[in-house]
Amino acid sequence: ESTRLLSKVAEAGLLSKAQESGISLTKLEPLLKLAAENKDVMILLEAAAPEALPILPKVVDLAPAALPLLAQAIKISPGTLQGAAAASIAAAGAAVYLIPDDSVLQVAGQTVLGATLGLVVPAASLVGSTVLSKIKA
Repeated sequence: ESTRLLSKVAEAGLLSKAQESGISLTKLEPLLKLAAENKDVMILLEAAAPEALPILPKVVDLAPAALPLLAQAIKISPGTLQGAAAASIAAAGAAVYLIPDDSVLQVAGQTVLGATLGLVVPAASLVGSTVLSKIKA
């Protein structure tokens, strides 16, 4: 109640935007039940990254502020996210090819861009695409 989460959901228009995008609460219900029933997810999270557990309350606190962003993200089509993944991989390849190997700083830049654009962004885009396609189906 103190975070006024439902009020912020209503103010952001999240539910109506989700409905416009083909996402209904009935489609989200199995995902919510799965999350509630599988306490193993928290065990896996703790095993994979125990240092992440202390930040979970902060994530929950920040969630209401992220609702307007989520409302916009729901409108993105899964195909757009898949295209973004491919474009990101191409950009990573271009960065590695175009940035010369003349200094340690340039090689570090290649590494950072290659990892970010070649792995992190495509993985996040493909996961988002999969989630959106399952929710909208």
